[in-house]
Amino acid sequence: MTRRVMVGRVAVGGGAPVSVQSMTNTDTRDIPATLSQIARLGELGCDIVRVSVYDAACARAVKALVDGSAVPLVADIHFDYRLAIESIENGIAKVRINPGNIGRAENVQKLADCVKAHHVPVRVGVNAGSLEKELLQKYGGPTAEALVESALNQARTLEGMGVTDIVLSMKASSVLTTVAAYRLAARQCDYPLHLGVTEAGTPEAGTVKSAVGIGSLLLDGIGDTIRVSLSGPPENEVPVCLDILRAVGLRDEGVEVISCPTCGRTTIEVAAIADRVRRETRNVKTPLKVAVMGCVVNGPGEAREADLGVAGGRDGGALFVKGQPPRKVEGDLAEALLNEIRRLTGQADN
Repeated sequence: MTRRVMVGRVAVGGGAPVSVQSMTNTDTRDIPATLSQIARLGELGCDIVRVSVYDAACARAVKALVDGSAVPLVADIHFDYRLAIESIENGIAKVRINPGNIGRAENVQKLADCVKAHHVPVRVGVNAGSLEKELLQKYGGPTAEALVESALNQARTLEGMGVTDIVLSMKASSVLTTVAAYRLAARQCDYPLHLGVTEAGTPEAGTVKSAVGIGSLLLDGIGDTIRVSLSGPPENEVPVCLDILRAVGLRDEGVEVISCPTCGRTTIEVAAIADRVRRETRNVKTPLKVAVMGCVVNGPGEAREADLGVAGGRDGGALFVKGQPPRKVEGDLAEALLNEIRRLTGQADN
């Protein structure tokens, strides 16, 4: 089991539930816009949000962001240790750094002293694209072994300065390299591990790569916190994280929509209904499995494990709730299904 660190009020590692992270893409200096995005991410189910701190104005903005955020915030720092120190002094819950690009040892020590004084954890974030030249030469490229050696070397540097609340990440755009790196790290250390496939790509391709990479590791029992990296709005990342956690059996809260692939017997717009139900129930926390099936021939049987669902028919469909006889519904089947979900989750009057 990995050691436990606290990111604000969120426990990471030590058997705590796997947490979901994302990162803002607003101008950090624009406090209203950044707080608005943080709030949206939190509403979608994000546990921890990272913000870029790339200049002094960003570091100054951290205080207002921390004060206005309902979730713990992480400062993403490169090159300038002073930005990390100011972010910590302004209340940030965690810093993500690469000690290798902070500069001289005395600068890293100053940061380590600040981290210890404020009891703030550090994520040592290593990416395949920013490995040390000597490791690239030693291993012939950005291999899993190179990623792990870099991360552990940097973690030992911090440990030598008295910092023990450390999280590691070793990301590559290659799923195979990423998975191999985390498996190797899990055998060699007890640091909590932040999982992710970096530069995963557009939403469609990135979702597949992230699901395969992150999902494989979670099924191995590896990983304490995750981020799905997708090009575009970060609001798209959180639902994918949650879907991955549900798929591997690590989350049950929220609405899981299952739907049939459709065939010639399909009589309703399965994809449109399923998509609408998914969109309009994103903020529901009650665990529910909802089925949308194209026909009444096999629909209810195939969705036997669902809590409720709808199966298409010639003149509408059949709405079924577990333990109750199906009943015929006509008109807007998505709305009929949503009304039943609202009733079951106590939101019928909202």
